[in-house]
Amino acid sequence: MTRPGLLTGSVPIGSLTADVQSFATMFRIAEDGFTVTARLLHLVQSIAGGGKQIHDANIVATMLAYGIPKLLTHNTADFARFATMITVVPLVP
Repeated sequence: MTRPGLLTGSVPIGSLTADVQSFATMFRIAEDGFTVTARLLHLVQSIAGGGKQIHDANIVATMLAYGIPKLLTHNTADFARFATMITVVPLVP
């Protein structure tokens, strides 16, 4: 959301931080830790990728560590390589 895009346009940083603060009161925060790091290391060794793809792998590692089965995203293609581990749901069908 911090990068203007086709769907979002330009969103002021104050609005974004307010949204994050609001979300933090409604949702459990899945934080990095030893288990997430261990999952990430396993993923990067078993599934090809590098550069910015490591961020995607970290999201999936966090999901696996916390038992989160579904990812809602605009970037379904970026997560297709993880389809055997998580369910990737398009944000806009």
